[in-house]
Amino acid sequence: MTDVWITDMAVVTGLGDSLATTWQGLMQGRSAIGPVTRFSTDRYTTHVAACVNGLEPESPDGSRLWPLLDQTLAGLGPVPSDALLLTATTKGPIDILENLRRGRPADTQALPMASWLARISRRLGLTTGGINISAACASSTIAVAQGAAAIGAGRAGAAVICCMDLVSEFVFSGFSALQALSPAACRPFDRDRAGLSLGEGAAALVLMPAERARREGQRHLGSVLGWGMANDAAHITAPARDGCGLIQACRQALARAGLEAPMVAAIGAHGTGTVYNDLMELTAFRAVFDGRIPPLHSIKGALGHSLGAAGGIEVAVGLKALAERTAPPTVGLCQPVDGAEGLIQAAPVTIAGDCLLRSNSGFGGINAVLILGRGADW
Repeated sequence: MTDVWITDMAVVTGLGDSLATTWQGLMQGRSAIGPVTRFSTDRYTTHVAACVNGLEPESPDGSRLWPLLDQTLAGLGPVPSDALLLTATTKGPIDILENLRRGRPADTQALPMASWLARISRRLGLTTGGINISAACASSTIAVAQGAAAIGAGRAGAAVICCMDLVSEFVFSGFSALQALSPAACRPFDRDRAGLSLGEGAAALVLMPAERARREGQRHLGSVLGWGMANDAAHITAPARDGCGLIQACRQALARAGLEAPMVAAIGAHGTGTVYNDLMELTAFRAVFDGRIPPLHSIKGALGHSLGAAGGIEVAVGLKALAERTAPPTVGLCQPVDGAEGLIQAAPVTIAGDCLLRSNSGFGGINAVLILGRGADW
């Protein structure tokens, strides 16, 4: 299989406008989850989320999405003009639709994702087309897999993955109606977890075949070694309790990477802080790793759940963890859920090995997994 390198990446989260500042905040155990001020939360079950500071629409009728993306893309170096563009989002510029429904100025021409693909393509100077992946909270994980698959099959000479989602009242109200939001900042894998906290952010990742990357003097920040996807088809919003979909996706990813489970040094879990998601993941990982689960962490207690952007942000953090040989703490963890004692820590954990497993699961039963390899150029 073609060796696919990640040669460049940029991240914006509630903890900062770069991977470096986000990583620093994670390692300090800080959380970006705090009071929401951009809309009233009086009618909802919580009042907190992880928002990007100072994020405002570029015009009264526009979306916060483009300023978020523009800030993220500014952190990238030159992108190959022939790169395949893959975007990943669940709701895109949904704040424009909110304005429209309330009779406020609304740029309706910017609602279709096709307009965003064209705008990003122009911004990056691309000559190829692009597609948007909207697969719930596994969107950007699947986008990375699709980009790596296209490169591996010779259908693309490079790929750029742009992942983004906002904290909007539309999404906030929906999760509130589902009773899925934690009253306070979420606590992944904790005995007393009470739901998720929403977050927003964006990530951009550049993928290239290793041969081309070496020839053009690109950095090797990490490799996409394998990927897997499966749908458990159990429920429209809840995961299968037995983790069958995630188990299948993990095994596909390991097989594609040509690795045995014990070769995985750490797991970056989806770790939303909901009762059933966290238990489902632990059930699946016990099956995949035959009870010997490597160190496991979630960063959503610090960054919130950024929906379609979560996987892309977590890929960047995962590669940084491999480079530093340190898994970030699981912020918000006080007492690990039964069966997770010793696996999950509220402090940074030293890891040994060069491979990390990243998982994301979403509504509709979707599960997606990536196996990431350590880069050489940090």
